[in-house]
Amino acid sequence: MKQYAISKWESAQEINAQLKNLTSQPIYKVSKEYYEGTVLKYFNEKCAKSKEITTEAKDYIPGGVQHNLAFNKPFPLCITKAEGAYLYDIDGNEYIDFLQAGGPTVLGSNYPAVREKVIELINECGPVTGLFHEAELLLAKEINKHMPAVEMFRMLGSGTESVMASTRLARLVTGKARIIKMGGAYHGWSDQMVYGLKIPGTRRFLESHGIHRRLMSLTDEVRPNDLKMLEMMLKRNTLRGGTAAVIVEPVGPESGTRPIDFDYNKEALKLAHKYGALFIFDEVVTGFRVGLGGAQGYFGVEPDVTIFGKVIAGGYPAAGGIGGKKEYISRLAAGVGTLKAKAYVGGTLAANPLSSYAGYLTIKEIEKTNACVKAGEAGDKLTAGLKALIKKHNLPYVAYNQGSIVHLECSGAMSYDFSSMFLPKSLIGALSNKKIMTIRKEAMEEMGAAYMANGIVTLAGSRLYTSMATTDEVVEEALRRFDRVFAEVVKTDEGVPAK
Repeated sequence: MKQYAISKWESAQEINAQLKNLTSQPIYKVSKEYYEGTVLKYFNEKCAKSKEITTEAKDYIPGGVQHNLAFNKPFPLCITKAEGAYLYDIDGNEYIDFLQAGGPTVLGSNYPAVREKVIELINECGPVTGLFHEAELLLAKEINKHMPAVEMFRMLGSGTESVMASTRLARLVTGKARIIKMGGAYHGWSDQMVYGLKIPGTRRFLESHGIHRRLMSLTDEVRPNDLKMLEMMLKRNTLRGGTAAVIVEPVGPESGTRPIDFDYNKEALKLAHKYGALFIFDEVVTGFRVGLGGAQGYFGVEPDVTIFGKVIAGGYPAAGGIGGKKEYISRLAAGVGTLKAKAYVGGTLAANPLSSYAGYLTIKEIEKTNACVKAGEAGDKLTAGLKALIKKHNLPYVAYNQGSIVHLECSGAMSYDFSSMFLPKSLIGALSNKKIMTIRKEAMEEMGAAYMANGIVTLAGSRLYTSMATTDEVVEEALRRFDRVFAEVVKTDEGVPAK
């Protein structure tokens, strides 16, 4: 049986060249007439209840929504039902769901076989007791079965917490100080990791508001897919307290928004070990989405530490965890542990019965149904269709996928790179282009709103997750809707530097 969702690893160089071409041109987006006359009309007339409730929510919730994934332009939709490949809002409108809760629902939303057993568990013991439940062991064993490098597993409440635990653990076991990440990568919102987010080279000058620079003083970023720069940073760090860990998103920063070469992870691991650092795989998105063996199985890599999130609780709350080699993960002992110093982590609701059992059931169902492969096949068909539509409408857009992670770049808002070993070049580049990046981000959001008005939910208008529930019929209908939107796209005079 085929195991992995990715049928072909596309050339990073070719995709990056296409993205560079996209950002060198003016922005192509839906016309002002279509946006104001059709898109906004849909939201105002068809989504009146959503508008009413989310407008009131702004009085009580910052921005009116609690979650960063909620699409807010022109206002958030209030979703009341999720089923398979579809979402339904409070006004009764149906949408094809390519958000899939940000990626965890590989089986499709609200999968019945998992839901029914979770309800049974809640009826018996409730969602949390504070004491051990058999599901904790079942989940840990199931992960190890598919990812042998995860010899031990400690469940936490989120991916952010798990990354925090991994860096603390790395410093403990190596005795070294610094953490290296790829520029643009997202590893949660802890102080030390809100660094170089979205745009490589921006360091603490784009998203790091409210965080004192000293809290990020031990974090370094290197250019994505650049092994030479990674080794330069590792060498440099030998004089600055050493490198405790190199952490990567295995398909590239921002869930593959910046694709990497197939061999990058293997070579990065070798470099990390050469300089005495742990190699951390952030599989929050890829774990049990790329395949049962995760991205580590697909790339043939055995990381020292693996970060989990999203699907680890099957799309249910409290989704996070850290696993890896026993010699390291045992230093996170929660009960009667070891006489060795341990890295302190915790969480009252971590590894609760509901989350642990839902995660275990989900992984079993993924294995039973071959869901990763089916979701990946849907991603391939969707991407092929998008490429055909881009060609049909003669647009500079870029579509590619890593299995069921599909990218549709219409403005290239995050396709800039100001990576540098030293600060001035990075800072000057980021600040001088900030206005252009903002304009492109707004164009991306307008495209996302146009998709939504045509019944398609995406992640920020540029990423789409497919699931086992994304059938051929769903893909075909989605492509008809994308065709309608692309037909309304016009070339603007925005988004390029003045000459």
